[in-house]
Amino acid sequence: MLEWRNAPAVRANMYTRHVISEQEHLAWWQRLQQRQDQQYFMYEWHGGAAGIVGFTDIDTHSANASWAFYAAPDAAKGTGSRMEFLALEHAFNVLQLNKLNCEVLAFNSAVIKLHQKFAFQVEGIFREQHRVDDAYVDIYRLALLSREWDMHRDVMQEKLNKLIRGQ
Repeated sequence: MLEWRNAPAVRANMYTRHVISEQEHLAWWQRLQQRQDQQYFMYEWHGGAAGIVGFTDIDTHSANASWAFYAAPDAAKGTGSRMEFLALEHAFNVLQLNKLNCEVLAFNSAVIKLHQKFAFQVEGIFREQHRVDDAYVDIYRLALLSREWDMHRDVMQEKLNKLIRGQ
């Protein structure tokens, strides 16, 4: 997990862009164990670890949360789509959320498009919200409602089945 998180391609799309030390990572992991409002999962494909999915700010009263994911740098094509499908299933069927939110740095257009493919809607753009090096970057806030996922789920399941059969 730490090795992937520190990979340049992963760090480039995160709020925290510095190389994370093992000590910093272990301290984060210890804090995480005490939290009821966060869940992290290792995604596996064909018996090997291929990515991380995290749910944060889980609000059981209002039935919403935020989420993020990243694939291993050497992950197979389609890993992001498979991870997203499983994350949405967990969010709406296990966590019983009404709404799932995410934030994406504006230059990460591939992930914005991926979320939109899964029926996420752009709820807003936080203009020049985050500083990256010497520039300010917009952040896209996207969200998906449970009923929207219910309407879109079967279409995405079929697309993933075709993707998996093609590999």
